[in-house]
Amino acid sequence: MTTQKTVLITGFEPFGKETTNPSWEAAKQLQGRELCGAHIEARQLPCVFDVSLSCLYAAIDDVQPDLVIAVGQAGGRPNITVERVAININDASTPDNQGNRPINTPIIATGPAAYFATLPINAIVKSLCEAGIPASISQTAGTFVCNHVMYGLLHHLACIHPEIRGGFIHIPFLPEQAVRYSGAPSMILETIRTALEIAIAGALKNSEDIAINGGTTH
Repeated sequence: MTTQKTVLITGFEPFGKETTNPSWEAAKQLQGRELCGAHIEARQLPCVFDVSLSCLYAAIDDVQPDLVIAVGQAGGRPNITVERVAININDASTPDNQGNRPINTPIIATGPAAYFATLPINAIVKSLCEAGIPASISQTAGTFVCNHVMYGLLHHLACIHPEIRGGFIHIPFLPEQAVRYSGAPSMILETIRTALEIAIAGALKNSEDIAINGGTTH
């Protein structure tokens, strides 16, 4: 008898001056869904250094997933960006939702400089583009709470749950957010949700990544 797989997907609460966060708005629509024979559990994370990781680790303990995909808002980016790498640094240009603003501090004092996502990032981007959804590989998750969560997730999995694969996906503003920023790109919620469904399916179907170019010159 085959045991059903479980996917944990996380999104963030609103931060800064925003009243919504598309990462959570999309993730919560997947709560309880069945996709490619797997059950999906969605959890919201606070946009707070350290606390976000405590909540993430508690969710992993609770859900016991086979796959973890964390999602975050990247206002200003025009497409779905699948993150390649997380670096061991907090360097906040703005305070988090509890007023914390760590500058040039490690996420894990004894951790390595970086972790690569264990998702099939090339396969996911290829599937998204074939579905008509703009997507690319990102070489940086920033140095704010998104990178903090990605690094903390991958460190936790590497040290405690090496059988679980994980990674991070950034998504654009929603149109109702972008309208307040002249020239800012956006993506409707339905497309973002579909993109996450495709990403989950791609990760479940591809235990190994495909070899296509996803690099940049600069």
